[in-house]
Amino acid sequence: MKLLILPLVYLLGLAPGFLSAAEVDFIKDVAPILETNCVSCHSGDEPAGDYLLTTKEDAFESGSGGAILPESPEDSMFYTMTVLPRTDEQLMPPLRSGGPLSKSETATLKTWIAEGAKWPQDMELKARAKEGPRFATPDDFELVKNIHAKIVAQAQKEQGNHKNYNNAIPVTEVEYEMIAIPGGKFVMGSPQTEELRRPEEGPQTQVSVDPFWMGKCEVTWDEYEPFMITQVDRRKDGSRTDFDTQAHTIVDAVSQPTPPYTEMSFGMGQHGYPAISMTQHAANKYCQWLSSQTGHFYRLPTEAEWEYACRAGTTTAYSFGDNPEKLFDYAWFYDNANEKYQKVGLKKPNPWGLHDMHGNVMEWCADQYLPDYFKKIQNSSKNPYIKPQSLYPRSVRGGGWDDDPDRIRSAARRGSDAAWKQQDPQLPKSIWYHTDAQQLGFRIVRPAKIPSPEEMYFYWNSAKDVY
Repeated sequence: MKLLILPLVYLLGLAPGFLSAAEVDFIKDVAPILETNCVSCHSGDEPAGDYLLTTKEDAFESGSGGAILPESPEDSMFYTMTVLPRTDEQLMPPLRSGGPLSKSETATLKTWIAEGAKWPQDMELKARAKEGPRFATPDDFELVKNIHAKIVAQAQKEQGNHKNYNNAIPVTEVEYEMIAIPGGKFVMGSPQTEELRRPEEGPQTQVSVDPFWMGKCEVTWDEYEPFMITQVDRRKDGSRTDFDTQAHTIVDAVSQPTPPYTEMSFGMGQHGYPAISMTQHAANKYCQWLSSQTGHFYRLPTEAEWEYACRAGTTTAYSFGDNPEKLFDYAWFYDNANEKYQKVGLKKPNPWGLHDMHGNVMEWCADQYLPDYFKKIQNSSKNPYIKPQSLYPRSVRGGGWDDDPDRIRSAARRGSDAAWKQQDPQLPKSIWYHTDAQQLGFRIVRPAKIPSPEEMYFYWNSAKDVY
């Protein structure tokens, strides 16, 4: 006689299909999803969409309400917005913040809501960094070596004189102009007698720099925005998710910004206006992107190059003299800028033909910012450069549209600050944007002497691995 072993469900008196899996555990299953993907944007004094996600009360009642409807996931925006197409602007979390969620994560949220959206009353969520897989990026040293080879070949073709030139960005045909700056010696820093000088501006030191070209104007949105905004899915490091060595060029391999989380001109104007609010890493990568197209090596200026070009042979507080009343002819600043930046090139240039070296927007330099800069360069005053060792502070020169006359003198210096990312909702903070630095832009230089691939790599990546 055969022994019939009945399934457990029958022994328990349950019909098939009524034995449900264990309930979703909020603390173990749901909270980690929210804390790594959602809470950084939906917390603090200005949460995205006015929707807070730190406590049960906030999650169920803040914003426009109705985000979570227990037992009705298909009617709960908390779930439905996570399963939108990846290109939908309302997708949560958006692509720029690491979205979309995985299928298992959205399934967990759906089940949790279907089971009643249970949330311990005293459970408070806190944002935590998202740890994801590390991907190989095509923007590596091998890429830089290929760009270097293109630059060397281009130099051999040109063999031109050191003179001013106009050029167009190949992929956009947007034009820009470079001014030839002769090499030479100058006294860097401000004298102790200069009105409103600061201690970090000296002691004055004689410095020499090699010849280079510098952008006639600050980099504009016309030049920068096609680099900043692309219709390509990118990882947080800016590399293309679809990169193919057979189908894409060295230009495609350069890391470019992920989509911005707000309109980055902040309504101040775009065509002909200076690009703003980029991190130093973003400015460096723009230089690499431009170099990969043109066959010319571009980077940010060193502090010494910047001040040398700004002074243009002068020794006064400004490139036009010591009288701040003349600033109205040469600069946009607090007294005349109407609380916003202005189009580049409208004010008089300095003696070497450079516009807006004083005011309009502050400009990134390549150096680590050190208050005792002049002490550090005493024994290396030829092409001095303080190689960055940490992300903050980095050097910024020129002053901006919201500054007083003392901050836009030729010798005025300042350092970058992490507070420039204060309103950035991403965690970790974006490597591309300084939302709270609306006075900050940059201009480019091209040294007459082509550096080694190793030097190029450092210039273009000095702010990449120190976050």
